[in-house]
This record gives sequence, structure tokens and C-alpha cells, in this order.
Amino acid sequence: MAEEGAEVCNKQIIFRDYITGFPKESDMVLSSSKMSLKVPQGSKAVLVKNLYLSCDPYMRNRMEKPDKSKLISQTCKLCSYSFGSLLIGFVLLGVAKVIDSGHEEFKEGDIVWGRTGWEEFTLLTELETLSKIKYTDLPLSYYTGVLGMPGLTAFVGFYEVCSPKEKEYVFVSAASGAVGQLVGQFAKLTGCYVVGSAGSKEKVDLLKNKFGFDEAFNYKEEPDLDAALKRYFPEGIDIYFDNVGGTMLDAVLLNMRLHGRIAVCGMISQYSLDNPQGIHNLTNLISKRIRMEGFLVFDYIAVQPKFEEQVHRYLKEGKIVYVEDTVNGLESAPAALVGLFTGRNVGKQVVAIEHL
Repeated sequence: MAEEGAEVCNKQIIFRDYITGFPKESDMVLSSSKMSLKVPQGSKAVLVKNLYLSCDPYMRNRMEKPDKSKLISQTCKLCSYSFGSLLIGFVLLGVAKVIDSGHEEFKEGDIVWGRTGWEEFTLLTELETLSKIKYTDLPLSYYTGVLGMPGLTAFVGFYEVCSPKEKEYVFVSAASGAVGQLVGQFAKLTGCYVVGSAGSKEKVDLLKNKFGFDEAFNYKEEPDLDAALKRYFPEGIDIYFDNVGGTMLDAVLLNMRLHGRIAVCGMISQYSLDNPQGIHNLTNLISKRIRMEGFLVFDYIAVQPKFEEQVHRYLKEGKIVYVEDTVNGLESAPAALVGLFTGRNVGKQVVAIEHL
């Protein structure tokens, strides 16, 4: 247990004010405050030292006013941040070490994962998302990515929403990111033909040479996305895993096959636009009998045990690989978040507070 009366200076990333447009580092402030290293007497809370924190595009939507956000609604469990408050994730955000505990299920020294904040130490009072890490034979940071929320997103989005079949044609946008890199590998394991798009030569090479995509292209070098998709999919697309929305989604609609499926996971190209781009080719949903479905990962939390066991096995057997882009120190977190919207990261963006 922590020494009685011990205090630390707890560094935190504070949200400055509601934003419009692209996020900036100045929208977030590094602050600090004194914090006790003891759980209040009689409390069931758990005090943790954060080790690895996730950095995800959805955080941008929570920086808008509640009446402006494109994702915040009464039907969505994501709520806006309050300005002047700590940046907090929603599920499975961080990996941490228990420092002190008033809860019988968690002991000092336990390595856990779950909802936490962008700070060095967090006193957790809502423990429904907190779990002990099951597999310690892999990097602990994987629980912010491949074994955490992004991995579960890829797993349920592909297998549950897309209902893939062997030999189908699969296209993944933002394919080198935290979710896309896994979707492509799941598709290859299913026996599909897979093409991914990304925003640099480095990322395209990664898709083909490390993740095993059949083909990949740099969308920034394609003046006509419809022509590019016809080049890579002369027989059309059965499954599109959409992470970007906008003009890419519009072009894909022209190239879908009969009874194709589109899983709408994210629309990162639209989050920072005051006037999101319209989609013009929606009549293809009718003529081609396409099923297009949006989804949120916390609707599938019951799948977590099955997902974790299966993906752990894939990783140990070398059937899938995972790439992380790690920055060190809490002070690096704002730049890491901003970089997600300019394509600066290669792979899952992780903030390492302390390596373990």
C-alpha cells in the first residue's frame, strides 16, 4: 500500500475550450495539482498510475459544444468534454498499475486496463470498465490498441457487421491506422482479396509488405478516386470498411457489387469541417441492394472475451502483426492527437507515460 499521507504532483492535460475546425495543441493545456496516493478511507475506489494512454480520433468530436458535435447525441454514449476539464476517454482507454485500492477485486501492483484520464495518476470510482490484464506475455500497450477498443472495433466491424465470405473483394480506407491495419489482416485470414488506402508511400509500403494487403494506394496521388478503385477492383467491391467518409465513400458507392456491405466505422475526413461534404451516389444503395451500417464498439462489449482470446492467439502464432506509433511523456499527448488529423502517425497512436 502507498505510504500514509504521501502526495504527488499529478500532471494532467486540461481541455481549454470548445473548438471548431481542426484541433490545435493550444486547445489543450498541461497542468498539475497535488494528489494523495491513498484511496479515501472506506471508499471502494482504485488509485492507479497510468502507464500507456490511447489517442483516438473520436476525441475531436467531444471537443465541440454538445449541440454542434456530429457524433454527440442522446442515442450515443459519447458526451462532450467540459471546457477546463480533464481529457477522459470512454472505454478501454488506458493501461495502468494499481497504487492503492479500496476494492476487493483490485490489489496494489495489479496491472489493469480501462477508462482513465490523460493524467499521470487517476482515482477511479466508476469501475465497470476496469479489468485486470489477462495476457501479460505481449506488450502491455497492446491493450490500448490491438487487444483494446481499436482491436474490438475492427473485429466486430468486420466479422459482425460485414459478414465476410471467402474470396470476396474488400476495401479498407485509412488502412494503416489502429483499426484499418487489423481489418485488412482479418480479411486475409478469411481468404479475401484486400486493398487499402493510406496517405503516404511509407504507409502504402507498410500495408503491402508488413500487413499482407494484396494491394494498396496513396489516395493523395489519385486525382480520380473512382478510376483508382476501378483499377484495383475491376470486378467491384463486396465489402468496404469505411474510416474516412467524404469523397472516398462517394467513389466507393459507384464501385460496390450487388449485395455489398459497407461498415461505417469512422469519418475522420469530416470531423473538423464546419460543412461536411455531401454524398451524391446514394442511389447505388438501392440499385445494388447494398447494406450500409454504422456501428459503435460499446454495443458489442459482450464480444470482448471471444475477441481477446482469438486475437491473442493470432498474435502469438504470428498470423497478425500490429504497429504502434508511440510518443513519450504526457506533454507529448496534445501534439499526438493533433497529428491524427494530418496523418502524422503510422499505426496506433499511443502515449507512454512510463514503460513497463
